[in-house]
Amino acid sequence: MDGQTLRESVTDALRFWEPRRLIYNAVLAIVVLAHFGIHYSAAKTSLSINFGLGIFLLAVLANVAYCAAYLPDIFAQMSGFREMWRKYRWVLFVIGTLFAGILTHFFSYVLFAGDGNG
Repeated sequence: MDGQTLRESVTDALRFWEPRRLIYNAVLAIVVLAHFGIHYSAAKTSLSINFGLGIFLLAVLANVAYCAAYLPDIFAQMSGFREMWRKYRWVLFVIGTLFAGILTHFFSYVLFAGDGNG
């Protein structure tokens, strides 16, 4: 190990993950907006303050889930596999974003279509 400190690992993780949070949120927003557009006639009847607050809550929870990537990132950086991990950690980003996108798809479908056929 090259003497990487926890502070250096956290700083490196922040530099990698935070710019990508914008991409992550954009992907999830596209999924939600697509469902809203596809199911507009049903979705417009459910719009309310409480509905907006529910969407906001789900967005915050999605961003809390995004923070889970810091644990394996910092752990891997503190190991002897640091350089290899730094080359391939984008794979964790892609898999995590796809997973979040799939979850967002199902939540959006239930919120906007709501007919149970899917």
